[in-house]
Amino acid sequence: MRDGDLATIAAPLDGLGVNYYNPTWVTAPADPAAGLPFDLAEPQETYERTSFGWPVVPDGLTELLTGLKDRYGDALPPVWITESGCSQPAGQHDQARIDYLAGHIGAVADAVARGVDVRGYFTWSLLDNFEWAEGYHQRFGLVEVDFATGLRTPRASFDWYRALIASHRP
Repeated sequence: MRDGDLATIAAPLDGLGVNYYNPTWVTAPADPAAGLPFDLAEPQETYERTSFGWPVVPDGLTELLTGLKDRYGDALPPVWITESGCSQPAGQHDQARIDYLAGHIGAVADAVARGVDVRGYFTWSLLDNFEWAEGYHQRFGLVEVDFATGLRTPRASFDWYRALIASHRP
């Protein structure tokens, strides 16, 4: 530590970036001495799942955002959803991605209606890309990439998202 570090880290934040894909459920640990103070659990309810196997739970995003507001009140800086999206198989119908985006953007609107200052929502990702754990297997992009040829083809979700953004221009 150096003189002045505390003043630097105590400065107000300009904004908070939130990445959200799905919630994680935890329970009390079966063996408290084993390490973490919780165990991971499966949800009690049945949810749609992404190709990654993640549950699709837009209400979890609303709960996260309103929970931040409840906990930090006026000290909470403006929030941006900096990553949110889902993986779907390459070359398949894109309705599940559209439904994911519609649900999660709606969840943000619910949080805004409840007083959370959310300034933006950025979907993950514009293009299919390399994922550290999965390589090129998972497809998050609004634009499908043929990795053999480099050909880029906008998916239906690209058109849907573009139309949504255009509908909110002043």
